[in-house]
Amino acid sequence: MPGAQTARYGGNTVCVEVRLVDETVLILDGGTGIRELGKSLAREGIARPLHLLLTHLHWDHIMGLPFFRPLYQRDAHLIVHPMWTAEQRRIVKERILFDGVHFPVRAADIPSTMEFLDVCGPSFRIGSATIRRIALNHPGSAQGFRIDDDDGSSLAYLTDNELSPPGTPATSLDDLAKFSEGCSLVIHDAQYIEADMPSKRGWGHSTIDSVLRLGQKAQTPHLVLFHHDPERDDDAIDAIVSRGTEWLAESSPSTLLTAAREGVVLDID
Repeated sequence: MPGAQTARYGGNTVCVEVRLVDETVLILDGGTGIRELGKSLAREGIARPLHLLLTHLHWDHIMGLPFFRPLYQRDAHLIVHPMWTAEQRRIVKERILFDGVHFPVRAADIPSTMEFLDVCGPSFRIGSATIRRIALNHPGSAQGFRIDDDDGSSLAYLTDNELSPPGTPATSLDDLAKFSEGCSLVIHDAQYIEADMPSKRGWGHSTIDSVLRLGQKAQTPHLVLFHHDPERDDDAIDAIVSRGTEWLAESSPSTLLTAAREGVVLDID
């Protein structure tokens, strides 16, 4: 949560900007962090289309969209790529956030162009990159993405995923390791520690220990812990990174561990 105890890692909910080698802009999720991104994009005066890929429609992943400045610029063009389920696609196309009840601005009053894509195959192109999707283990369904750019760099974005869920999983740790194998950067939900799980099992988030094993199996050079528990402060996250770094030093010494924080810029070779 925002406050003095989270000043270093930040308190906004999830939003990640990806710049491709051809300068195409991808936006992964639309949590409250998208507000600052919108201000930055507006200052740049970007005229080309912006591509929004949403993992799912829980509030912490979409609640920033009404405050995304490019939506209110007549020359802006936002392309919203397909959700995982038909029901999710329907909700997005109906723009329920902009119905006058959830937010005072109605969809018809938004001056920018919003384009909603209905269908995509197992892989598709955006700008210079090939995008692939995979189902994740999260209540209500969610999807993860792998982005392979034409310069050889790659990123896997796998948030709101429980690596060891109860019941029948949509995917497994081995599936996700294969999906993200060799990625330059793997971003994965790491909200919980093992002590949290007696009361949080089935909530759709992973433990740090399981995410470290995923990074090891995927053989990624850089693993990013993401979607921090809102009850965890900066010092607690520092301790998690320290412990995780020690584990990787023994089990996967070529893997760098980072905890995601607001405003961090990672250049992928």
